[in-house]
Formats: sequence, structure tokens, C-alpha cells
Amino acid sequence: MAHFAKLNENNVVVDVNVVSNDVINNLPFPDSESLGIEFLTALTGYSNWKQTSYNDSFRKNYAGVGYTYDNQRDAFISPKPFPSWFLDEQTCLWNSPTPMPTDNKRYSWHEETTSWLEIKE
Repeated sequence: MAHFAKLNENNVVVDVNVVSNDVINNLPFPDSESLGIEFLTALTGYSNWKQTSYNDSFRKNYAGVGYTYDNQRDAFISPKPFPSWFLDEQTCLWNSPTPMPTDNKRYSWHEETTSWLEIKE
């Protein structure tokens, strides 16, 4: 199965649709993309689609509703979770300014102090 992200006028993902491998002639990306877009355009009347990879083998991340497609990076980028976080240009994932501790405890991000706080139950 191939997955296609439906983009609005601002390149924000509004839906993700699955297209059968038969429709794309079992072709790999990027050869499959134009066939999938042609099929979805005929089916829905909407033409702003980008193929996305369920296993992140292209376009960095699997597209989800609310993600943005960045033309320059040819990548899907999730919404920024906190103002202090920065984008890793290699992975197009958001990173905290302070790494989360790796001591097997549970933490949540505290934006006011830009630090991780242990979740105590």
C-alpha cells in the first residue's frame, strides 16, 4: 500500500489516504507518486497530494494530520511542540534544548524552565 498526504493551500496535511499497490503498478517511490496523485485527483477532484512513507524511507517522516510539507527540505514536519524546541535539519524532528534524562524514569517537558521534570505518581 502507498500512502498519500492531502495538503491544504499552506502545505498542511489535512488527511492521509491509502492507495492500493495495483493503482501504482507496484512501483517504488518516486515512480509511484504521479500515478497515486492522478488516481486520487480523479477520485476526489482534489490535486494537492504528496506521497509519504510509512517507514520513513523518504520525506523524513510519515505525514500526519497537522504536519507541514516543507518543499525545500522535501520533508514532512510535525507541529512544533514547544517554543524553545529546535528542528534537527537531518531528521526534521523537533529536539528539546535540554536532552531528556535516560534513567528510565518518566518525565514531562516544562517550558518555563526549559527542563524535564520527573513525573511522580
